Amino acid sequence: MRIVVAISGASGAVYGVRLVDALRALGHKVFVVVSGPAKRVAAYEGVKLPKADFKESEIDAPFASGSNSPDVMIIAPCSLKTLGNVANGTGKGLVERAAEVMLKERKKLILLVRETPLSLVAIENMAKVSLAGGVVMPASPGFYSGQKEISQLVDFMVGKVLDQAGVKHNLYKRWRK
Repeated sequence: MRIVVAISGASGAVYGVRLVDALRALGHKVFVVVSGPAKRVAAYEGVKLPKADFKESEIDAPFASGSNSPDVMIIAPCSLKTLGNVANGTGKGLVERAAEVMLKERKKLILLVRETPLSLVAIENMAKVSLAGGVVMPASPGFYSGQKEISQLVDFMVGKVLDQAGVKHNLYKRWRK
């Protein structure tokens, strides 16, 4: 599969990093876009980001057009600013433009939103994205598999994103399996 992973400026850059690593290990073609705020937040969190394939300003990237859209686009983590831009079709940069393409082409767009608590504005933006065909996933790991380490909680969430993307994996233990 051809998959775009965008890492926005929300806390939780580790989700995007792990997602890129897992997808590449599974043999998928991954295009990475890292926002400026993501670089700052990752530095605060002590997370080494993957090399970006495209800059936010490169709105002429191949996947910024419906004629060359990828199979899946994932924004992980997704900040509330990015959520709002996607929900309202602002197309400010490559991430938002590519997300618009995914929605208009009726392709899989997954937003791993990392914020709490949520304002009514954020909830309404989530509803807009969902009604437009996107998948909104709060970064809320389950604890039923007996996770003891942060990396296991990250793998649980990344695994749930991969489930939504239709990517087979074994990153977490399934319920009652």
